[in-house]
Amino acid sequence: MYWMALKLKIGNLKKGIEKIIEKPILTSFLVFLILTVVVLGLSRRYYIHNFDEFYLNVLAEAHGMLFDILVIGILIFWLNKSGETRLRIRTYKDEIDDFRMWESEEAAFRNVGNIKRLNRHDIYKMNLANCYLRKTNLNYVQLPESNLNTANLSGTTLIEANLKKARLNQANLENATINQACLESAFASGANFKDAYLIKTNLKNALLIKANFENAFMMDADLNGAFLSGADFTNANLYQVDFRNAKGLKIKQFNKVKTIYKAKFDSEFEIKLKNQFPTLVEA
Repeated sequence: MYWMALKLKIGNLKKGIEKIIEKPILTSFLVFLILTVVVLGLSRRYYIHNFDEFYLNVLAEAHGMLFDILVIGILIFWLNKSGETRLRIRTYKDEIDDFRMWESEEAAFRNVGNIKRLNRHDIYKMNLANCYLRKTNLNYVQLPESNLNTANLSGTTLIEANLKKARLNQANLENATINQACLESAFASGANFKDAYLIKTNLKNALLIKANFENAFMMDADLNGAFLSGADFTNANLYQVDFRNAKGLKIKQFNKVKTIYKAKFDSEFEIKLKNQFPTLVEA
């Protein structure tokens, strides 16, 4: 009977300890009380017989504690915040990977949300290859040098977006609104810009070999120095577009355009164009 009662008491004690451990605030308070009793008990004789010297030592330790809080506390806080930021960035990138090649409205909006969050953390160069971003709002996003190869951006708005030196090879930008965006030196061979709005879009020195600009509205677009071999401008509005220094440009590419009124060309190319399509140049 004695041993059974003892075992029961020990069991109850263990359960009580486990309950206390499960409550961190209570545990910390109990540890504080126990240590306070121990420290005050050990320091009792100093309080009575040598209080002045003891008081000076306590003040010295207090100053050391303040210094620790100032230096070590701030350092630990900075390290924790830095670690949390890196973890969030990693999470956003992982989510983009998870939704890659998933063609759904949810995937599109989740991708856009992660892109904008990464921008807020000053992350601009991203891997968005094969991402589904159809009919989303990417106005003013910063994606210089990002990889958007074969991404679906059809119907997306990219007003004043920064895509300088971005890779957009085979990307689908059909019916996208890309007004005043920067695609300077972008790699967009085979990209589909059909029915897209590219008003005042900067495409300087962009690689646009075999790009499709059918029915595109490109008023005041800047294609100075762009590589345009095989680009399709069928029924495109090229009002006041800058084609100077363009590479690979052929007269036949303007055979079916809607207008090239006030468009800028190299002088020799412009003379040939006026001779072949006089009404088109003036219309």
